[in-house]
Amino acid sequence: MEIIRSPFFYVGDKYKLMPQLRKLMPEDIEDYIEPFVGGGSSFLNSQGKRYILNDVDRYVIKLHKELLKYIGKKELLLRKLYRIIDDYGLSCSYRNIVVSDELKKQYPKTYYAHYNKAGYERLRRDFNQNKRNILKLYILLIYGFNHMIRFNSSGEFNLPVGNVDFNKNVHKALCDYLSFVEGKEIVFYSCDYQKFLNQIAFTENSYVFLDPPYLISMSEYNKLWNEKKEKELCAFLDGLHEKGVKFGITNLITHKGKTNVTFSKWAKKYRIYDIDSNYISFNDNTIKEDTKEVFVTNYGKGKV
Repeated sequence: MEIIRSPFFYVGDKYKLMPQLRKLMPEDIEDYIEPFVGGGSSFLNSQGKRYILNDVDRYVIKLHKELLKYIGKKELLLRKLYRIIDDYGLSCSYRNIVVSDELKKQYPKTYYAHYNKAGYERLRRDFNQNKRNILKLYILLIYGFNHMIRFNSSGEFNLPVGNVDFNKNVHKALCDYLSFVEGKEIVFYSCDYQKFLNQIAFTENSYVFLDPPYLISMSEYNKLWNEKKEKELCAFLDGLHEKGVKFGITNLITHKGKTNVTFSKWAKKYRIYDIDSNYISFNDNTIKEDTKEVFVTNYGKGKV
């Protein structure tokens, strides 16, 4: 079964881990529940009857909801995206709107960034005027540095242009996303994970998949996470276990000489699966040999 990639190309998403993680999910999932959904690679590779999804970042959820509007209207979505790309003079290698050989020779590693910089910055300024056109935000995400969603303290999207464009991988991810969500019951929320989970009416076949911020990683998305929040999450999961709710959670045990002592001690109460992740930092793009990533569940063979 082919692994589906999120059309948001989130840094740190679980796309490459899904062949391993999918095998460790329960076989019979009624409600697939995800409080830290991010780009959605995890839910896109699960088998639930219903999907209840949440992220504290309201723009992440706005992007998901925007794409849901185009279920059964893939060509309309693509036309709108291409119009934005053309209006701002951006490259689009999927449609063979490419950078000249001369520019490639001049900037062999950053030619897309040089070609798209002016148009991208104009698009960014226009989006920041009212932030209502979420498709413009999507294009900013695709063409932005490391495909990140980043707003400054004034609430303006401030990510610089990246060395990327709308290519065949983006097109495929969008099409796969729309194919997966078609005909499925999906609800999105945007709030704190505890508030989100506390309003869920769990059933015997509910399943909570968690990919929270990693305490010992310096990723942009993890900056608001701390030791106190890590302990609160562990305690909250103990509460779910006492209610008989199945959960699975990913996390880093060791990374760049650091150890997540809190999570490591807590996880010993449950089942721990080592994940072959080849964890790569978005800061330097090098594989961290001392990194240990795990998947912890409160279900499986035998008693927990």
